[in-house]
Amino acid sequence: LLAAPLLADTAAVYGSVGLGVSAGVDLAVAGGVLGVVAGTAWLSAWRAGRLRTVDALAVGRTPAARRGHWTARPAARLPVPRAVGLGLARPFHRPARAASMVAAVVFGTAAVTFATGMAASLGEVIAAKNHNAADVTVGAERTERPVPVGPGAQQVTAARAAAVKAAIASQPGTRDQYGSAETEAKVAGVTERVPVIAYDGDASWGGFVMVSGRWIRAAGEAVVATPFLTASGAQVGDTVTLTVNGSPVRARIVGEVFDVGEQGMRVFTDLASLRTAVPDLHPADRAVRLAPGTDADAYVKHLNAALKPLGVSATDTKSVNGSDDVVALDTLAATLTLILVVVAGLGVLGGVVLDTHERIRDLGIHKALGMTPRQTVTLVIASVVLPGLTGGALGVPLGLAVHRVVMPAMGDSAGLRLPDVVLDVYRTPELLLLAVSGTAIAVLGALLPAGWAARVRTATALRTE
Repeated sequence: LLAAPLLADTAAVYGSVGLGVSAGVDLAVAGGVLGVVAGTAWLSAWRAGRLRTVDALAVGRTPAARRGHWTARPAARLPVPRAVGLGLARPFHRPARAASMVAAVVFGTAAVTFATGMAASLGEVIAAKNHNAADVTVGAERTERPVPVGPGAQQVTAARAAAVKAAIASQPGTRDQYGSAETEAKVAGVTERVPVIAYDGDASWGGFVMVSGRWIRAAGEAVVATPFLTASGAQVGDTVTLTVNGSPVRARIVGEVFDVGEQGMRVFTDLASLRTAVPDLHPADRAVRLAPGTDADAYVKHLNAALKPLGVSATDTKSVNGSDDVVALDTLAATLTLILVVVAGLGVLGGVVLDTHERIRDLGIHKALGMTPRQTVTLVIASVVLPGLTGGALGVPLGLAVHRVVMPAMGDSAGLRLPDVVLDVYRTPELLLLAVSGTAIAVLGALLPAGWAARVRTATALRTE
């Protein structure tokens, strides 16, 4: 009974020089003879008298495997606080656990990258589908009854269309304007009649996003969306015949535009292309682009005073153009991102909790040697910095790849080809911020165990086995 503590001390001594605890115990027990035991006890007592306090405290929980010890010395030489150096070396002591943390951060960073890109892409889709980059829109005055639109609506006279155009042109602050009129046409290969939108003026600045080709520049040209090309079997560069009001109108397709209105079956052309077939077709609505520095509210107020006798009114487009959709989309993206970050942070939390509990006696030793609670928190958080940086560096490219696969697939499911502006939504500063978000996720997961490690008492930590 008297020799038992000395045998344990002997095991600890052998463990401290690298043979391992089990080797020390086996060596002590293998004697089996009282003389050997007595000699070992004497040597142990003589050794225990000269053993330093720090060495004795450091022996109890030293793992047999020396994984990560090769990183301890370089980390100690880094020009950083000692607690930071110890934390940076921790992932190399438990490579498998560090790999699980990296995997959690990769998932979180990739998910956040994809969610951010998807929200930005859908925002571009909303902007592209509206086809209205104008500052002010002019159309029929709003009444309690719905205003009829399309071919069945009351025709706009040439005189009123010209008067509206002139009133807008004379208004101070007007930079550009174009008018639009709508009719229908029959197209070979398409069973239903297709809407035809004809423009009076250059509408290239009106918010139309091209998938391929270019916007119309002259009479006899047209642009269409992917569903129209699919249904008619035509391609960009082909000439199609539009039967409008019983008259054939030949139009050359010069571009593919991103359009979801009327299931993507609309045809956009110049008003002059339809003048022979529909001589009485005149613009019912006009889009206006303001000169830089023009007050939109004041412009609309003065323009409405001039347009009131003509039965039309002006509206500030920016105040009503898809704002509710954008807000709902941003809210959904923020909620999704938050959920994904929390899930990834929980993955890191599990790994840090296991690592902190396993190394609690080492933390007790550090506390006994003077480590403050703030330094303890720094050590634990620093231990997840490298997994966070690694996971961020791997997660961002993965998120980009997922975005590049999912978004075109979503477009294909709707029969649409997405333009580059919808896919190329990432900018270099955003990518750098997303890469750093991996470290933020890791730190988020380490905060709780770091606080627990800082609060644990030194004596409690040293008694932990």
